[in-house]
Amino acid sequence: MEKKGAQRFKVLELLEHHGGLKPGVVERVSVETGVPAADVYGVATFYTLVARPDANVRVCQGLSCKLGGADELMAKLDADGTKYEAVSCLGACDRPPVAIDAGLELATVGPPGGMTPDDPELPMNLAGRDDPSWPAFAAARELTSEAIVAQVDASGLQGRGGAGFPAAFKWKAVAGHSSATRYLVMNADEGEPGTFKDRALMVHRPHRVLEGLAIAAWAIGATRAFIYIRGEFPDARRALSAALKETSADLDWLEIEFVMGHGAYICGEETALLEAIEGRRGMPRLKPPYPTDKGLWGQPTLMNNVETLACVPSIIRRGGEWFRGLGRTEAGSKLYCVSGHVERPGTYELPLGVTLDELVAAAGGYVGTPKAFSPGGASAGFLPMEHRAVPLDFRSLVGVGSMLGSAGVVVVNDTVPMPEAVRWQQVFFEDESCGQCTPCRVGARMQRRAVDAYLGGDASALEHVDDVHWEMDAGSICGLGMTASLPLQSAIKHFPDEFGS
Repeated sequence: MEKKGAQRFKVLELLEHHGGLKPGVVERVSVETGVPAADVYGVATFYTLVARPDANVRVCQGLSCKLGGADELMAKLDADGTKYEAVSCLGACDRPPVAIDAGLELATVGPPGGMTPDDPELPMNLAGRDDPSWPAFAAARELTSEAIVAQVDASGLQGRGGAGFPAAFKWKAVAGHSSATRYLVMNADEGEPGTFKDRALMVHRPHRVLEGLAIAAWAIGATRAFIYIRGEFPDARRALSAALKETSADLDWLEIEFVMGHGAYICGEETALLEAIEGRRGMPRLKPPYPTDKGLWGQPTLMNNVETLACVPSIIRRGGEWFRGLGRTEAGSKLYCVSGHVERPGTYELPLGVTLDELVAAAGGYVGTPKAFSPGGASAGFLPMEHRAVPLDFRSLVGVGSMLGSAGVVVVNDTVPMPEAVRWQQVFFEDESCGQCTPCRVGARMQRRAVDAYLGGDASALEHVDDVHWEMDAGSICGLGMTASLPLQSAIKHFPDEFGS
């Protein structure tokens, strides 16, 4: 399977190498790979960084950047005669407003975001110093695969990418698979609005991230690992590449390959990410089968988020029970991102299960009078401040109709009308729907148009949004379509006065 797909695997790499979707490029890549030109064109038009390679400046229009002055930045660019493109969240929500240049480097950005001070008792400890000798990996190599997985199991570590699925379950499934070929994929395609923790980990603690990856690969018997990094994160790629060259650990048995994303939020979904690595459009697969059984090129594949893997070295060195005990309502510490109307937007490592007020206290307090917050990125919708004491964990937030997701917390104060905040989130989902599922593709557009019509004075425009949500939830393959209406639905529920109810 892999051999047959080797040329297709190069499609995106070659499209990027030849400058993106420009005249003659599709035909050239088709000749170089043997992949039909129609297929190459389909791939090229799917990914924004390939489809629109001539964008000089890309300005973030995510919620945090809108709150932080994105409109003013775009007005300035207009006044200066600078061409730009308004794009989805750029993953630097702690430094708004954000823009990147043609090389995808941060061009306009605020001061560096805050983080928890150096504390060696913290599993990830963003402000700490990396150890290129990888002592936890050395310890893991003295253990059996079963012993390593047992420690991960004892830790209670849940996947930190958004679903909160027990990490050990995936590790066991791949380690115990009958196939001799197994892959490891690190999901670093961080695209959820309000989320930037993985970028911070890769930039500040690349050795800890890579050490966790190596331990996982050793435990499951993988000899090939892929690191799929969001295309707008060249700084993270540089940090990880430098760390690989610095480490003294023996990695002769493990081939690590970097794959840069090309501008598609949907590739944060694990099966869409696999499709992207294989050189296709990043459209989610039907499940089952799950990646642990049939993943990359049809082989069992362990897929973990950056933060999940970054927790592993401390678990191996200090034990699973130690890690479990760090949590308040659920196991371990957690990297929380917080942005919007707070004094020091940033990434803070706290016990899993802290409240909003505790998180914001770590970030210096609220700016203005807080009105609403999104606890887990755009997909989590909005909650009113009456829920500020609900533990920010995977279980408790579900009880109030939301979710922790990737822990991208955005605070909105009372200067912002909720219909406007909702619109910014609905624009994101309309832009980022992959288009595979008709209910999602059409529904995301209908929800955004309904909000626009309401803002334009049509009091009846929101009459059918619940019906549209039902169709999207019932008819979508992946979580994007299932959650894309939550910003609108939750705001109407909790702030009816602002929607004429």
